[in-house]
Amino acid sequence: MLDFATAKVKPTKSKSTEDGHGVKDVSRPWFVVTAEYILAAQENRSEISLQGTGFFTKDATGNGNVQRGTETGGVLVGYRYHLNRWLAAEAAYGYDRNTQQFFVPVGVSRIQANVHQATGGLVFSMPTPHSLRISPYLLAEGGALLFDPTNNSFGSVAGAQRQATGVFVYGGGADFPVVRHLSLRAEYRGLVYSAPDFGLHNLNTNAVTHVAQPSAGIVVRF
Repeated sequence: MLDFATAKVKPTKSKSTEDGHGVKDVSRPWFVVTAEYILAAQENRSEISLQGTGFFTKDATGNGNVQRGTETGGVLVGYRYHLNRWLAAEAAYGYDRNTQQFFVPVGVSRIQANVHQATGGLVFSMPTPHSLRISPYLLAEGGALLFDPTNNSFGSVAGAQRQATGVFVYGGGADFPVVRHLSLRAEYRGLVYSAPDFGLHNLNTNAVTHVAQPSAGIVVRF
């Protein structure tokens, strides 16, 4: 006969376990874990940048003409999306204003123009030791330059037209972290394109020219 007065009941094990501090670790719902995973995967993939630039044009020579662009400065705005830790896609817009000087057999002509730059391409992150706290990269992009005459009375030629030309961009730079989502950026972009003639045959050099575009600015990641 079973003695209920002396029978011992074994305690059942709880599905929750305790950590070293005596706090129960209750399993989280699956949808919470999934949401956290998705957010972690997307963290800091996007960034926007704002940079001040220099704009230094190489002389172009051809057809008996010499074309020279004045040195100037401008602004560059970019959006970059990191596909993985090594590769990112970038779209950029730049604005500058300079004067194209044409030395032709019959004299000198000047055309002041706003220069709009629209490019897109790929950015390749370069591996570096984490202790250096620097993120170098290389870039290759393509797009267009739009030369839009200002019709300035001291820098215009009758008949000068707005002109677009294709551009290839190469370069590189480095980001220097300041705080978690903010970095400083130093960058160099080289622009290779056909020298504009604004639709005026007598100013054409039929030459490929180059712009050196160093820049510095800030980057915000989100």
